[in-house]
Amino acid sequence: MEDKVLEEIEIIGDNHASTNVETPMRDDAFDKSNDEKITNIQKYFGLIMEELGLDMNDDSLSGTPYRVAKMYVKELFYGLDPKNKPKLSTFENKYGYGKMLVEQNITIDSACEHHFLPITGNAHVAYIPKDRVVGLSKINRLVNYYAHRPQVQERLCLQIMKDLQEALGTESVMVVVSAKHLCVSSRGIKDKSSFTTTMEYSGEFEKEEVRNEFFNCLNNKVD
Repeated sequence: MEDKVLEEIEIIGDNHASTNVETPMRDDAFDKSNDEKITNIQKYFGLIMEELGLDMNDDSLSGTPYRVAKMYVKELFYGLDPKNKPKLSTFENKYGYGKMLVEQNITIDSACEHHFLPITGNAHVAYIPKDRVVGLSKINRLVNYYAHRPQVQERLCLQIMKDLQEALGTESVMVVVSAKHLCVSSRGIKDKSSFTTTMEYSGEFEKEEVRNEFFNCLNNKVD
């Protein structure tokens, strides 16, 4: 039975399967302070290093558990805490802009929730406004917020799209993410050259000609 369970765990990880559009979180996820979490992660990561046979008295290694713990809580996974979610301040579309707006080549710096290995690449986000528009930097901040948590790439696209739809009051949003997964390139199949592209879209982007316009925009270069 144990072997079967372990096999299923490996299959889920290798298939990059997701079970929920929302990031799975416990109800008590934020009962502890960041400092408490850092202290606990430091302790347990130190035990992992010891189990690997590393000499924790070495000057180079002795501070690693703290550095990793601080990195997890305050840097890599700060997007888990809703207090860090950027406010999507929108403005009245006074000038009546009704064409596509594309924010492209937004840096993705995330981590696979199955192996906690890096996911790196770019996101391209477009929307067609109705009554409201949003500041350009807010799109980048939203992408960064959702990227900085243990993620599945398909879920990342959905989370970005749904938040923008709600904030802007329009269904016409499209999100494309292309990224390399170190859990593919550094373990398992160890394919160094492949990358993954996922997309979500709704509203006007359901039309092929509108999607093609979006993809044509991605070929634009700014020197």
